[in-house]
Amino acid sequence: MSQSVSLHDALIFAMVMASAVDNTMSERELARIGHLVEHSPVFEDFDNSQLISIARRCASMVAGPEGLDITLETIRDALPKKLYDTAYALAVEVASADLSVKPEEIRFLQLLRDRLDLDKLTCAAIERSAIARYRRA
Repeated sequence: MSQSVSLHDALIFAMVMASAVDNTMSERELARIGHLVEHSPVFEDFDNSQLISIARRCASMVAGPEGLDITLETIRDALPKKLYDTAYALAVEVASADLSVKPEEIRFLQLLRDRLDLDKLTCAAIERSAIARYRRA
């Protein structure tokens, strides 16, 4: 890939991949990505008008040869270690947005967790907090 990948790009790549891994991007997931980019402190100096072009770059990378592995490596390499759990949390938020997490999404989250070398306890806490936030009465 000729363009460099910023930490914002990498975080958006993680969210887009979590949404698209099941070959559909629901309106809820897309809206959640937009909301997270607009309201998460990690994106406070991000130009929101770049979101669509970054999502397209991600789709292009994933569609290439060995796209999933290369994109996961790109995410890891573009982020400082202190943002690895943030990338995972954002991906979980997007996967949870439509109130059901499909097997493909679970597998993607496992791959992301492994690539970022996140411990299972941290990931379980992130996942559990998403369950609590999206639970219906």
